Amino acid sequence: MHRDSPVLENCHKYFKYLPFDTAVTMFAIVLGTRPEIIKMSPLIRSCQKKGVDFFVIHTGQHYSYEMDRVFFEELDLPAPDFNLDVGSKTHAEQTGQIMAGIEKILLTEKPEVILVQGDTNTVLAGALAASKCYVHGSRPISIGHVEAGLRSFDRSMPEEVNRIVADHLSRYLFAPTETAQKHLVHEGIPPEKIFVTGNTIVDAVRQNLELSKKRSDVLSNLGLVPDEYLLVTLHRQENVDVKKRLQGIIEGLGRIHEKTGLPLIFPVHPRTEKMIASFRLQLRGFNLIKPLGFLEFLQLESHARLALTDSGGVQEETCILNVPCVTIRDSTERPETVDVGANIIAGVDPSAITDAADRMLARPRSWKNPFGDGNTGDRIIDILART
Repeated sequence: MHRDSPVLENCHKYFKYLPFDTAVTMFAIVLGTRPEIIKMSPLIRSCQKKGVDFFVIHTGQHYSYEMDRVFFEELDLPAPDFNLDVGSKTHAEQTGQIMAGIEKILLTEKPEVILVQGDTNTVLAGALAASKCYVHGSRPISIGHVEAGLRSFDRSMPEEVNRIVADHLSRYLFAPTETAQKHLVHEGIPPEKIFVTGNTIVDAVRQNLELSKKRSDVLSNLGLVPDEYLLVTLHRQENVDVKKRLQGIIEGLGRIHEKTGLPLIFPVHPRTEKMIASFRLQLRGFNLIKPLGFLEFLQLESHARLALTDSGGVQEETCILNVPCVTIRDSTERPETVDVGANIIAGVDPSAITDAADRMLARPRSWKNPFGDGNTGDRIIDILART
């Protein structure tokens, strides 16, 4: 990154705003989904490298730790110190159980800062629990929100509510871009709480891309040739739980397959697979495969001709990898990917999806990564630890 870039320029000014007289001595890192494991991995590695005291709470929001163990192992991360094993439930049940579990740990371990990432129920529950916990007398636990300030401006999405609440409870808001920073300031959050740091996904992709080449041969295993397949991911509740929307998506993807002749490689989420069967939808051109570990999925992403997704993380990763993306949603909280030309928001109409795919397939892969220099994990830990 250039020495005069906004990320570095802003970080030089942040330390004078830190509220503690001494450095933070212990962090709690909270995660509960596979994307959170990936995006928190640079922070964990930074803590290890810098000798910072920390512990990891795994809520098990989507899976148990046993099912997620491969993610920790393949990324060479330490096993979580605490496992809540909450599992999939209604939003209220899940959030409540995670809050109760995290509160007990925080009151016992007494960290100065709890770090949460993104927009899941784990983030909401962690922020709510920490906001009501006090350590060292009357001092509250400070909340650090990694990837703060993202907005889709669609409050029908549970994730939008989660990220807004977490942002307004947090003491440290680590915004990945200046666009995210502007959203936070517009909502009345004091500028001194906001730190434009870049996005940890750049760190994670760069740290693990070479590792994935050594450890994963997923293309050969699946009989795929680079640049001769389309990658599909679908998991959002508003897409897969509504028959009309899911039917439109499947129809649009089938048309793209017929037009291009390229197979649709689909690591299918269990929830999505269940709803496809429940709605009795017919799939054309899809190769359904089991969900993959991050290193295998990174290989599929990096060699895809086009990604079609409703995932925020995939929008970022493909942008970093210079792989064209079509987002199958009505909005995005990653507008930077659209602004640089890496992504188009298509919605769920079949014709709109096929038109967006045509445009992205014809577009040069010449955009610049807007998410930082790959040092975000170190930058965040430095801000907190004042090293």
